[in-house]
Amino acid sequence: MSKLVVSTFVSLDGVMQAPGGPDEDTEDGFEHGGWSVPYFGEDMGPIMVEQFAGMESLLLGRKTYEIFAAHWPHITDENDPVATKLNAMPKYVASRTLDKVEWNNSHLLQGDAAEAVAELKKRSVGEINVQGSGNLIRTLQQHDLVDEYRLLIEPVALGTGKRLFAEGTAPAAFKLTGARPTSTGVVYCTYERAGRPSYGSFALDNYPEKAREVKIVDETRST
Repeated sequence: MSKLVVSTFVSLDGVMQAPGGPDEDTEDGFEHGGWSVPYFGEDMGPIMVEQFAGMESLLLGRKTYEIFAAHWPHITDENDPVATKLNAMPKYVASRTLDKVEWNNSHLLQGDAAEAVAELKKRSVGEINVQGSGNLIRTLQQHDLVDEYRLLIEPVALGTGKRLFAEGTAPAAFKLTGARPTSTGVVYCTYERAGRPSYGSFALDNYPEKAREVKIVDETRST
């Protein structure tokens, strides 16, 4: 069974809409397209190469597929590791409107997207990676299909836009497995699935013994 990984740029307030350009996604009047571009420093390139190196296949929604398919087939430099990988690898597209996909080694998923992706995970090996595709990501989250997030967290707040974790996301806990800052203030964080959320209480009757000890130590230091 394969692992489903979501890789995306995200603002400090959780927005993932249109990071790459003003016209990428203007849905709901979004006016901040291209917000990620100023933070793409020299040390971002190796991170992107690293991400693509581990992928076995790509999973895309319609809008992201059309953006990628209009660009990457025209990058034919065999020494470009990202373009070479993208143009060759299997690409699966979830769409209710497309009736064919023509980019090399692309396949249109049939029927319900969540069911099709769940079946794809069962019959695939290695990593299935989702790029962009905000609407598709929300469907995957609602059906608890995401195993890992690789987030490029940008030092900017936008106030509006489609958020990575929207209403309806299935509750899930994650474990931080990596954090790497870049020269432009981006932090590349990786989170693996860690079961369901756990809960507690800071009410006095339930206050953890360790927390009581820390509180006593802090009070001692302040006197």
